[in-house]
Amino acid sequence: MNAAMRELNYQPNTLAWSLQGKQTKMIGVIMPSITNPFFAELVAAIEDKLEADGYKMLLCDAGQDSDKERRYLRMLEANQVDGIIAGSHNLGIEEYQRYGLPIVTSDNYQGGCLATQALVDAGCGHVYFVGNPVKTGNPTSRRFDGYADTVAAAGLTVHTARSAFYESPAAKARELRELLTSGRKIDGVFCSDDLTAILLLKEARKLGIRVPEDLKIVGFDGTQLVQNYVPELATVVQPVPDLAGTLVKLLYERIADPEKKLAQNSYLLPVKLLRNQTV
Repeated sequence: MNAAMRELNYQPNTLAWSLQGKQTKMIGVIMPSITNPFFAELVAAIEDKLEADGYKMLLCDAGQDSDKERRYLRMLEANQVDGIIAGSHNLGIEEYQRYGLPIVTSDNYQGGCLATQALVDAGCGHVYFVGNPVKTGNPTSRRFDGYADTVAAAGLTVHTARSAFYESPAAKARELRELLTSGRKIDGVFCSDDLTAILLLKEARKLGIRVPEDLKIVGFDGTQLVQNYVPELATVVQPVPDLAGTLVKLLYERIADPEKKLAQNSYLLPVKLLRNQTV
C-alpha cells in the first residue's frame, strides 16, 4: 500500500481504505473544499459516525491540487491513521480501483437525467448545462452525460456554458450574467451544483428575468443549508447520510480485515429530485 499511494497520480470520487498496523483510532479524511456546503455536510456526517464509535478525524482540504493531495496521503500514512476517506477529485478513479479501493458516489448520471427531464417536462425547448462537462474523473461529467442523453431523447440540442468548481463566486456571477445577456435563447438551465444555480437565480433577478416564468433552473446537491436558506430552488438531492454511512461501514470492514476481498468495488447511491418554485 505504501508504494501504491506514492504512485497515485489521478483523482477519485469518494472512497475509503484501511492502512495496516496497530490501531490509533484516528481516521484521515481528504476533501476538495470544506467551504462547499455539500462537502461540509458530508464531513459533519462522517465525523458524527466516527465519533460515536470512538474514532477521531484528521481533516485535510486538498483543494484542486493533486500534489497537495499526495502530500496529505503521505502525511496521514506517516501518522499511522487507521484508515483514509478521500473525497477530492484530484486523483483518477481508475487508479484507485486498480488497488482495490471501494468507491462510493451518488448516481450523478441519474441526477443529470432527472434534472433535465424536469426542465423538458416544464416546457423548456432550449435547455443549457452549466458546469464543466469535460473533466475526466469528475462526477460533473456524469451529470453532463445524463443531461446530454435526456436532451437528445427529447429531440433538443445540447447547449453548454462552462463553470469551473474552483472559480470565485464573482467570476462565476460575471460569466452567468454574460450568458443571460448574450442574446441566446435560454429557457431552462441545469446547473452542476447548487451554488452556481443560486448565483444564476440572483443574476436573473437582477436582470428582471422572471423565474420560473421566463427561465427555469435546477441545481444539484440539495444540502440542508440550501434547502433551508434558498427553499425555492429546485435541485437534485444527494443522500449525504447514506453516503457517510456507507463510507464509514466500508472503512470499518477494511480496518477489521485489510486483505478481505471486497464484495464490490463501486457503490452507486440513488438521488432524488426536489421540485420547487424554480422549475
